Amino acid sequence: MARDYKKEYENFHSRPEERKRRAARNKARRYMEKNGRAHKGDGKDVDHKNHNAEDNRPSNLRVIDKSANRSDN
Repeated sequence: MARDYKKEYENFHSRPEERKRRAARNKARRYMEKNGRAHKGDGKDVDHKNHNAEDNRPSNLRVIDKSANRSDN
């Protein structure tokens, strides 16, 4: 069965709480790039150690492989 991206956006991605979490994740990535700890296209993720995407304290952020970050949840 093919994914219905339009319906997925309407039901999940456009919700205000998800938009806030996505903005926080993007902010963390920009912070790490600004400080030279991450680079565009490096194939890595910015991980929140406590799994809270809205907690962008520098001590809570680290750059790790995508596979490690996505298997950590």
